[in-house]
Amino acid sequence: MFLGERPRLVQRINRIVDNEAEAEDLAQDTFVKLWHRQPRADDSVGLLYRTAHNLALDHLRAQKVRQRHQEGAQAEEQDDAHPSPEAIAATLERWGGLTAELDALPARTRRIFLLNRVEGETYAAIAERLGVSVSTVEKEMMRAMRVCRQWQRRHDEE
Repeated sequence: MFLGERPRLVQRINRIVDNEAEAEDLAQDTFVKLWHRQPRADDSVGLLYRTAHNLALDHLRAQKVRQRHQEGAQAEEQDDAHPSPEAIAATLERWGGLTAELDALPARTRRIFLLNRVEGETYAAIAERLGVSVSTVEKEMMRAMRVCRQWQRRHDEE
């Protein structure tokens, strides 16, 4: 049945999806779907066309979802590339709060944090540079990170 109807089936699917390669794929998907199904006495050519039609519509729906998702991602990228003055002010205010928190840290803790997070230094390199143990660097980083997490929690609650 499938082989005899295949050319007309592809043509019909192509009218729905407007892409011959996709129509070929969907016709093949129709065959596979029906192949895995238990045949019934009342199966007819109509089942073949109905299955193909449903797969084509599913394909179009999925295509629209992907397109909306892509457009949303592009819009988000544009928003990030050109933030509003309000968004810039809010970000600067947030970062000002974090900077104030970091400024309140002991000088060595702040320096270790900045060397690691801003300059990308390893704990071992920081320890050698400052003449302290790696364990001290780890403890100071934990203190600084605790302050950052507390600031983040407060900010998330606002």
